[in-house]
Amino acid sequence: MSIVGLLTFANFNDVKAQDAPNAEGTEQIEATDSAVAEEAVAVEETVAAPADDTKSFHQMLKEKYIQGGAGWMTPVLLCLIFGMALIIERILYLNMASTNVKKLLEGIEDNVKGGNYEGAKELCRNTRGPVASIFYQGLDRVDQGLENVEKAVTSYGGVQMARLENNLTWIGLFIALAPSFGFLGTVVGMVQAFDDIETAGDISPTVVAGGMKVALLTTIFGLITAIILQIFYNYILTKIESLVDQMEDGSISLMDILVKYHK
Repeated sequence: MSIVGLLTFANFNDVKAQDAPNAEGTEQIEATDSAVAEEAVAVEETVAAPADDTKSFHQMLKEKYIQGGAGWMTPVLLCLIFGMALIIERILYLNMASTNVKKLLEGIEDNVKGGNYEGAKELCRNTRGPVASIFYQGLDRVDQGLENVEKAVTSYGGVQMARLENNLTWIGLFIALAPSFGFLGTVVGMVQAFDDIETAGDISPTVVAGGMKVALLTTIFGLITAIILQIFYNYILTKIESLVDQMEDGSISLMDILVKYHK
């Protein structure tokens, strides 16, 4: 009986020993599954977070404008607004001043060949642009001699050139003012940063960050404004040069026609 009892107790302990590892393995698997699930949720939140923080260009621009300080960013913005207004006006004026000089000269030659100077002047009146205005002033003085015609064409050419260059001085002023205001904001921001350092008695990044941000943002916006205005300013100069070349070549051709057919 004693022997049978010992064998029964040993078998019972072996069964318990086998059940214990199985239970521990089940608990480890459940813990692993739980950890994997938590990591997946964390990854999903990390991926979804940038989408929530995404801002439009307009919002970012507005935020940087406020951070730069309205007192220094507003003058730069005004330079951009007024400068672009003048640029748009000049571009529209110059585009309307463009003339088909070759066609106009052909019409004038046809009228002058037949002695119809009034018809040639009417053609100039009905044609827009500085070239047609110069031709009209010359034809209007044909009766006074070719020398007076040449003087009138030259003088009125200078008048038309001044009209083409109207408001360019103001555009140049805004191009110069925009970065100047930006640099002024930079200097003020640096002074503010040093004042904060003096007040705190410590040169830590958090102390000087505010003043440095004002300094950098005003400079950036001032330079961007100047670059934009400068690009359009050079485009306007190119258009003016093209129109001036048309006026000069057209004036020479007009004098040649008058010399050829004037009696």
